Amino acid sequence: MSGRGHKQKGDNYERELAAFLNDNVFKGRLTAYRAPLSGGGRLESHGGADLVGTPLLFVEAKRTEKFRLHEAMRQATYNAGVARTPDFPVVINRQNRMATGDSIVAIRLKDFCRIYHAALVACGVLREDDTRTDQEQTKGTAA
Repeated sequence: MSGRGHKQKGDNYERELAAFLNDNVFKGRLTAYRAPLSGGGRLESHGGADLVGTPLLFVEAKRTEKFRLHEAMRQATYNAGVARTPDFPVVINRQNRMATGDSIVAIRLKDFCRIYHAALVACGVLREDDTRTDQEQTKGTAA
């Protein structure tokens, strides 16, 4: 496939990904979309996020068979830093013949923990103000 063909495949994946998020996260509202001039929207001489309208997430979309996770995460992290955004750098990858919904999402563990904690609080599993450590909880139950 030519360079232009690869770019078109990537551009189409960004559109598919935005549509998938709109259907599955934003419940049909057209909130997420491919960034203008993506492969990303340009910030000075560096790329921006591949998707716009994804609060909290700085999305780097990769449609490739030979996925290089750490390289892609470095790119997303660097570009998020250049953009000076508080959004979490996230890499989403899809291979050929894979449904968009089966794409793999990669996020740094420290960012995942923040998201997971917020989800657990939202579901009532944890309380927001419960900041005791495991050691403090163990001491409390031993007394």
